[in-house]
Amino acid sequence: MSTVPITKFGAELLKEELQRLKSKERPAVINAIAEARAQGDLSENAEYDAAKERQSFIEGRIAELEGKLSAAQIIDPKLLDAEGRVVFASTVCLEDLETGQKVKYQIVGEDEADLKESKISITSPIARALIGKYAGDVVEVNAPSGIREYEILEVLYI
Repeated sequence: MSTVPITKFGAELLKEELQRLKSKERPAVINAIAEARAQGDLSENAEYDAAKERQSFIEGRIAELEGKLSAAQIIDPKLLDAEGRVVFASTVCLEDLETGQKVKYQIVGEDEADLKESKISITSPIARALIGKYAGDVVEVNAPSGIREYEILEVLYI
């Protein structure tokens, strides 16, 4: 199985979710199934069906999280030494050369990407254009709105 890069913070979030599912959600749904089973006829028991469906979802999510964590290559951006180059987990300050707007993005794994938190996926067009570049470089990004040019102002490992 190939490894999937994930930041240290992203891995911690997945571990927290996994712990919550195993320690709180799983026991709660087992109790709900037991209570519904105690009500008698299971063929027409909506509570039982809903609890079984919830259990299926929880078990699937647990398996998914365990699989992701076992295949994860955890990268701590603070420990990177990429000599100023844009790499996975680095934070990049950019300036849109057309509008002059400045933005800051951290390049993260697909599961961690959240534009509201300025975290972009390694597979996004802008991240693919930035990887391997240095501060001062100008990159062309083939965005859905057309080709955009950005200047890399700073590369941070935070």
